Amino acid sequence: MQTNLLDRQIWKNINDAAQQVEGALETDLMAYIGPIHPQYLKAFRNFIEAMGTPKRNAEAITILLRTPGGIVEAAEKMVEIIRHHYLTVNFVVPDYAMSAGTILCMSGNKIYMDYSSSLGPIDPQVQVAGQGNSGWKFVPALGYLDMVEKLINRATEGTLTQAEFLILQSQDLAMLRSYEQARDLSVSLLKKWLVEYKFKSWDKHRSDVSKKGQEVTSEEKEERAAAIAKQLGDNKVWHSHARMIGISTLTKDLRLEVEDYSENINLRNKIRVYNDLLTDYVDRSGEGFILHNRILQDDGAAS
Repeated sequence: MQTNLLDRQIWKNINDAAQQVEGALETDLMAYIGPIHPQYLKAFRNFIEAMGTPKRNAEAITILLRTPGGIVEAAEKMVEIIRHHYLTVNFVVPDYAMSAGTILCMSGNKIYMDYSSSLGPIDPQVQVAGQGNSGWKFVPALGYLDMVEKLINRATEGTLTQAEFLILQSQDLAMLRSYEQARDLSVSLLKKWLVEYKFKSWDKHRSDVSKKGQEVTSEEKEERAAAIAKQLGDNKVWHSHARMIGISTLTKDLRLEVEDYSENINLRNKIRVYNDLLTDYVDRSGEGFILHNRILQDDGAAS
């Protein structure tokens, strides 16, 4: 009985905090905590559909996202599901959205972050068989491709050692090709979504002094999207799949427009209370994945 009372109080606090964020952003709100993986797509689809009852009060949704990344194909399907129901999609990243999570954020009309938030390189994660009883595990595809490229260059230069030759000889060409395809898909989706959604309201040049006030052409949007995709996908720049890219790098080096709420203390506090209550609960309960919406939670729906 005490546990039930405690759980109800925890969820009441979480729901109250979610309502505060909803009011500040004036959109529907949900949270996605966990990896991006095909096994969660059915639950995600059902959850979005449940939010589309007559209770919906807007054609816009904000998704609070915390994810280590995952499968880019699953991110693509999530975007199709969300966009079927909502015209405007925004993302809030209080902590981190890595890899496929970064690609997912680029499908948003707006991305909200503060000085402590992070996105990551768009190094796609692929599943490979683990050793022994470890089953399948995720590995960053670009690490494998970089290694093979390095060995091929050594072979071309005539400096390949016997040990390196054996490593190169043992590579599965079909698997390497699938890694290349995952990389190319990540870049392709990021470019497409930036132009279609993130740059939708980018009508006039604002930062380029030589073009300030001029109309932004479709070609210029595509060029900017390609430049961002190239930078985020360059493993030689970031060096690590787990590299956390903060708002300063995103806005200054990549010239990506981000809604920075660092100095909006009222909004920042509301987002942090909701995020910290929900993620603390998830971390302590040991659940690896959770979806949350205050109305569905109030109704007793699975979250």
